[in-house]
Amino acid sequence: MSNISSILKSIQTIMWQDTGLNGDAQRIEQLGWMLFLKIFSDKDKELELLDDNYTSPIPDLFHWVKEKGNWAGYDEGMTGDELLEFVDRQLFPALRNIDVSVGNRRALIVREVFEGNNNYMKSGINIRKVLNKLNEMDFNVAKDRHAFGELYESILKGLQSAGKSGEFYTPRAITSFITEMINPQLGEKILDPACGTGGYLTCAIEHLKLQANSVEERQSIAENIMGWEYKPLPYLLAITNLILHDMEVPNIRFGDALDQPLSNFTEKHRVNAILANPPFGGIVANNNENNFPQNFRTKESADLFLILMIHLLKQGGRAGIVLPDGSLTGDGVKQRVRQKLLEECNLHTIIRLPNSVFLCCDLFFGQISYKLR
Repeated sequence: MSNISSILKSIQTIMWQDTGLNGDAQRIEQLGWMLFLKIFSDKDKELELLDDNYTSPIPDLFHWVKEKGNWAGYDEGMTGDELLEFVDRQLFPALRNIDVSVGNRRALIVREVFEGNNNYMKSGINIRKVLNKLNEMDFNVAKDRHAFGELYESILKGLQSAGKSGEFYTPRAITSFITEMINPQLGEKILDPACGTGGYLTCAIEHLKLQANSVEERQSIAENIMGWEYKPLPYLLAITNLILHDMEVPNIRFGDALDQPLSNFTEKHRVNAILANPPFGGIVANNNENNFPQNFRTKESADLFLILMIHLLKQGGRAGIVLPDGSLTGDGVKQRVRQKLLEECNLHTIIRLPNSVFLCCDLFFGQISYKLR
């Protein structure tokens, strides 16, 4: 742990010296895509050893380390202006346009990550220094992966002080508490429709691992844990977070949960449990409120997410949700949402959180017990 910690501190020091990085959010995004590619490539090496038919979706030239490429994985590889030009003019364009025509989910993840994120560093020498530090970690070694997984939480926590990016991170105490209360079970479908950096999903994964006694049961976890996220930075960080928690191909969809009619979500989309801290205080874009029934239309994202999550739960499903203060009071749409909760759901518990956790919000726990579906 101490070695991994010192590596991260060294990387942070190097990034502070680069003129292209301004603020915590940019530093986290920069480290994020580099970590993602390193972790993804280490996993590719493992998969190639285990499966003779496996082929990485990343072309050799752009892989972290391959016989034909030395841009990242070799400490004496390219540096300076040559490396900076390679990253900006070759690496990012190639991975943003990676072939996804055959439906390879790992290829799609790479493409979506690089389509939405950027290289901010302006010094190829500093990029080389960061790459060399990352090369000191092998994410196929369980000790390194688990030690880094614990420290990754501290990286994500840095988003709390990164302006608007703070909305993507929910404190571990909250995610752990909600997971314990909802108590997901093996075989259940579990969803976070606004997953941010993946805190609820990783808590659910670790909760389910304690129940798994076979390889098959552990594999079922990856199949049943699902997330949606529509902003590039948290999507990147969530994907990396789940890979660190042994999810080989994270089941996270890059897209807006509110961008289609509520009626499109049918029984096959419903889940057993929802753990979420949906965005609130914001105004929905693209007239997405028109995707909801007339009596629930509003520009307030938290109200729409609450209606969506009620709709997405199976009969007897459970939800633990962070809501802004005032969500369950007020007139108009809020009154109709409150009526829906009281008449169609088993509203179990509301906990008021102190201002030191979020600006002001409540925890809501409930079980859907519809009289009619």
